This record gives sequence, C-alpha cells and structure tokens, in this order.
Amino acid sequence: MPLTFLSFSREYEAEADYLGIQYMYRAGYDPQGMVSIFEKLNALEKHKPGALSRAFSDHPATPDRIANVETEIATILPARPDYLVTTSEFDNVKARLARIQNKRGLNDKKNANKPTLRRTSSTNNDPNNPSTNSGSDQPTLGRR
Repeated sequence: MPLTFLSFSREYEAEADYLGIQYMYRAGYDPQGMVSIFEKLNALEKHKPGALSRAFSDHPATPDRIANVETEIATILPARPDYLVTTSEFDNVKARLARIQNKRGLNDKKNANKPTLRRTSSTNNDPNNPSTNSGSDQPTLGRR
C-alpha cells in the first residue's frame, strides 16, 4: 500500500478518536474510558513489539493517540460531576459476550489442557432460550 494512503487513513482514525470522545461525553460516559482502552492496547503492544509493522500501520501510534485524546478531553470537554457507569443494555451485551467466550473456551480443542476462566452473569439473557424473551419486542441475535 502506498505510504500516502496510510497518512490519509491515520488522519481518519485520529478524527474517529476525536468524534468518539465527543459521543461518549454526550451519551453521559466518562471519555477517560477511551484513554484507558488505549493504555491497555499500549501495554499489549509492548508485549509483542513490532517496529516495522507499526511504521506501516494504518492507525496512529498508540502513545500518540493517548496524548491526543487526553489533550482533546482537557481542551474541549468540561468536567461533569458524574458519569454513567453502566446501563441495562451494557450489562446485557456484557453477559452475552461472556457466554460466547465461555462457549468458545469449552469447544477449543487445541488448548484443552490449559485452565480457562468461565465468567457467570447474574441474569439469564440467553437469546436462544425462548422463555427469557417471551413478550419482549426487542430484536435478538439468533445463532445459525
């Protein structure tokens, strides 16, 4: 891929970060959560260094993204006394993802001898169990 296209893509990613913090803030969430995600990505990248792959990456460098997002938060967003911590929709999605992850861990044959972490949820939001969705007009994601 030509290097000129990479610069355009990096600009688009930087714009997406900029808009993302604004969307988070307007939805009531703490935009510092984006900084936290980038810090976690940065820690993962340190465990698997690849300077050449980073040089030709279509995303800006993670430390640069952290610095840019922190600057934009401090510059354009006034602090709020409180932020949303969780919502019922978020809890439902988190429970579904935990079930999917647990099911994949059980079916993974190549790592059969390794211990796995199975997470449980306090609610039963199984989209495949019709008893939990009876009377609900919310869309559900069915498995094939």
